[in-house]
Amino acid sequence: MKNEGIEGTERFLSPDKGRGLRAVRHFAVGELVFACPAYSYVLTVNERGAHCEHCFTRREDLFKCGKCKQAYYCNVDCQRGDWPMHKLECVAMCSYGENWCPSETVRLVARIIMKQRATTERTPSERLLLLKEFEAHLDKMDSEKEEMNQTDIAALHHFYSRHISNLPDEQALTELFAQVNCNGFTIEDEELSHLGSAVFPDVALMNHSCSPNVIVTYKGTVAEVRAVKEINPGEEIFNSYIDLLYPTEDRKERLLDSYFFTCQCTECTSRSKDKAKMEIRKLNPPPEPEEIRSMVRYAKNVIEEFRQMCELSLEKMGAIFADTNVYMLHMMYQAMGVCLYMQDWDGAMSYGEKIVQPYSVHYPAYSLNVASMYLKLGRLYLGLEKKTQGVKALKKALAVMEVAHGKDHHYVAEVKREIEEQK
Repeated sequence: MKNEGIEGTERFLSPDKGRGLRAVRHFAVGELVFACPAYSYVLTVNERGAHCEHCFTRREDLFKCGKCKQAYYCNVDCQRGDWPMHKLECVAMCSYGENWCPSETVRLVARIIMKQRATTERTPSERLLLLKEFEAHLDKMDSEKEEMNQTDIAALHHFYSRHISNLPDEQALTELFAQVNCNGFTIEDEELSHLGSAVFPDVALMNHSCSPNVIVTYKGTVAEVRAVKEINPGEEIFNSYIDLLYPTEDRKERLLDSYFFTCQCTECTSRSKDKAKMEIRKLNPPPEPEEIRSMVRYAKNVIEEFRQMCELSLEKMGAIFADTNVYMLHMMYQAMGVCLYMQDWDGAMSYGEKIVQPYSVHYPAYSLNVASMYLKLGRLYLGLEKKTQGVKALKKALAVMEVAHGKDHHYVAEVKREIEEQK
């Protein structure tokens, strides 16, 4: 395939950022900027049996691979389409049985290696950026990341060396794993549940901004990039690499740790939302700055290990933090997850009601996090026979999803059907 580019956009050298993507025509809010099929992808093990291994369709009447009995498909066409990649895992799973347990990243890299051997020309996923052009940032990796890389390489050799002849050498694998870790994507459903991992080279070309003008959603194994702001000719097209709920210093820390750069976007320089995100209760006397910093450190630490501490932590942090504070919201989101797991529907609904409005303020317009929360809340309301509230929440989710996913997306159709069923 020749390098035909992506209509309406061009690759260019972005000042202080390296290569990037910019518009050469106007894009309206909700308009599809471009779509990119996955170069390589893998369904997460936990979703096997619920989603087709090839097209990621969610359905109940899937049939399983007759050999390994673990991969499921819509039909014979999907099974045949997936066989060039699945045959690698099929043989390995049969060989190792219950001991077959490579990480999702290792599975993805194995598929990339096979794809690279089978495909020598530029693919439809690489109209502007080749996978081999991915940044690896090997010189910026700390000892922990290097150790994780070596663990993944060892796992690749352990589970696949008998089934992939002549694996790349150590240096090539080190670079490939680093490239995937820095440029890979998580495919998610309409509630932002994890479905799998993939690489989309053209999508990876976009630089990051904490105030992005596009959003990436998924239709099966195809990434769709849609405008969430008006984009004029000559403007750079920015995606967000991280969850944007958190204040500037947190975002900068996450970006530096995972992507090795210090963000200087307009949101990071203006810090326009930090005050609202870090809202403190009106106390007399007001807490000292060091007391606030200490509570932030506490919040960060407890978020890592807190499952059984949700209520206690919320009570402690709530003494200083307002309910709209992002660390309170994070804790409430986790508590909501615990309630859903325990089938405490009323408790989950209560947390969702506290979360959804601050989310709408803290996140950018047309955020999938906001849509997901309205969707969860709407379905909870309907399950608790609160029809009016349920339909209202689903409609709010739908308003975001029609822009972010596009009006013809099957997730949008599903939500519309749920709303129609309540009439």
